[in-house]
Amino acid sequence: RVDPIGTCVGVRGTRVNAVTTELAGERVDIVLWSEDPAQFVIGALAPANVSSIVVDEEKHAMDVVVDEENLAIAIGRGGQNVRLASDLTGWKINIMDAAESAQKQADESHSIRALFMDKLDVDQEVADILIEEGFTNLEEVAYVPLQEMLEIESFDEDTVNELRTRAKDALLTMEIAREESVEEVSQDLRDLEGLDVELLPKLAENGVHTRDDLADLAVDELTAITGQSEEEAKTLILKAREHWFAGQE
Repeated sequence: RVDPIGTCVGVRGTRVNAVTTELAGERVDIVLWSEDPAQFVIGALAPANVSSIVVDEEKHAMDVVVDEENLAIAIGRGGQNVRLASDLTGWKINIMDAAESAQKQADESHSIRALFMDKLDVDQEVADILIEEGFTNLEEVAYVPLQEMLEIESFDEDTVNELRTRAKDALLTMEIAREESVEEVSQDLRDLEGLDVELLPKLAENGVHTRDDLADLAVDELTAITGQSEEEAKTLILKAREHWFAGQE
């Protein structure tokens, strides 16, 4: 079996050194590609040792946990290492230590608990049971196979059916509210070049109804709303601001 990294490096580094020489001394890192995005990111962050990874498919982002000794290595000077790894893999990468990861998970659990208690009209005990069983949103409660929920020891069949009904009702109510909110979006925002129409509901839900509303956002605010990369968010915000400077040249 061929060792791909060893082949690229060459005997005593001859091949990679030759490339470095051609690039006027530019450092060359060789990363093993993997069809598994998490494994690809781990390789891209080497030599930092990764403790764990949480993948968010919807936001196309990963929370990468490293210990204190590897934190600086993973991030790099001025964020260079994590930025290059993100560019290489195409994923947004958030580097954090174990304490930060634990705090983020606690915050997320708190948000999910509040969502379930509010939308399903249940007490904290029921909400915590759902969280412990791996439920993170209303869609999962409403549409996960019935048998999976019936396997939860704390719930009988009547409770399961009631939770599923409440979840579906809540989703319908939220969808109606979302559609009404989108109707309030101004035409100048709808017509903005480069704006994916699928982002309109997310923007509307967060009070962004006009081009100026979008232009007023900071990059991190927009990425939090839409799940876009920082570069995509920056480009969209700059496009929204163009009319502010029209005619000044």
